[in-house]
Amino acid sequence: MSTDWERRLYLSAHPFAYPLMRGLARLGPVVRVRGVGVVVNEAAIAREVLMDGETFRKDGPGSPGDLWTPVLGPSVLLNMEGEAHRALRRRLSELFTPSYTEALCARVLDEPLARLADRLARGAVADLVDTVRVMAGAVICEVIGLETRSEDDWRRLFQQGERIVSMVTLRTRRLSDSQVEKARSVLGPLGDIAAKAYASGDETTVMGRMRALGLSEAEARGAAGAFFLTGTETVATFVPRLIALLHDAGRLDAALLAPGVLDRVIDEAMRVTTPTPVMLRSVHRPAAIGGVRVGPGDRVVIATHNCCRAYGPFDADASPHPPELRRLWFGAGPHFCIGHPLAMAETRAIARTVLAAAPLKVVRRSPSRRVLIPSYARLMVRKG
Repeated sequence: MSTDWERRLYLSAHPFAYPLMRGLARLGPVVRVRGVGVVVNEAAIAREVLMDGETFRKDGPGSPGDLWTPVLGPSVLLNMEGEAHRALRRRLSELFTPSYTEALCARVLDEPLARLADRLARGAVADLVDTVRVMAGAVICEVIGLETRSEDDWRRLFQQGERIVSMVTLRTRRLSDSQVEKARSVLGPLGDIAAKAYASGDETTVMGRMRALGLSEAEARGAAGAFFLTGTETVATFVPRLIALLHDAGRLDAALLAPGVLDRVIDEAMRVTTPTPVMLRSVHRPAAIGGVRVGPGDRVVIATHNCCRAYGPFDADASPHPPELRRLWFGAGPHFCIGHPLAMAETRAIARTVLAAAPLKVVRRSPSRRVLIPSYARLMVRKG
């Protein structure tokens, strides 16, 4: 049943591209597809590509830089390469330490998590989709420096980010001029807020910490936009799918709170849901990918979902993942997601609250349609 719902989420999000992507998985580990690029379907090969940042880059034709540089500017991690990227990443390496992210989540989420726990304890129905969106919005507000405690503001902030991200499909190579303007109209005011937090130098905010780490205001503004676009979708779309997977597998219970168990289950659910279904790279020098010759200007499409789903259906009791697969959905090598500790801290905090209220049952759910990251539009749960 869980596999059926995951497939339904993907088909609702990408009714044409998803069957094509899954069909390509049957054609071999690496396949060249006219109009799409060189598609990688095997985890070990995908990791090799991601580790070679000199040959396979995030700038150049068909890369993420083509999509986001017109919106965010040239100096954010997701569209940089080479020494400039390494220098910026070094300065950001201490930004999201586990201790800082745990403290940030406790500061921001303790109250909304207490309200969720109370609602579930009373036997009331809770929509985990809306609940998690609000919480993800609250965390990103704290990261950027937006001073608000309104759930409506947090919800609206998430919706703004979702609208921008949803302009991208699995086939999008560049945003149109009107799409760029739309994205800038949302990110511009957020950049101003980030710049204000940066100027204040308050090191309880991420922007203030960036200033202390020696980043420029322009770098902080660009990073704020990148965090906004990537930092809400992962958690907000994943956590309801995690809970649904556990429910459908008959494993939605407090036993998963045992030491060392929850992180492994989260990793397994991320493998199945694959928060980043596809990753893009641009080829900058002649090379071979799994025996397929590529050259400068070629587009590499890492079908992360195919790579991950090759390891079978969701298994809450799965052993630790093999090295080639380990957290591939967060990238690898020089571009491994710098916000990974924050995403994990948010996910753990919310999952612990839900699991502590078990036994729960899903009483109603529906998929989101035509979105970039497959997700539930609603997932209603209550004690049962």
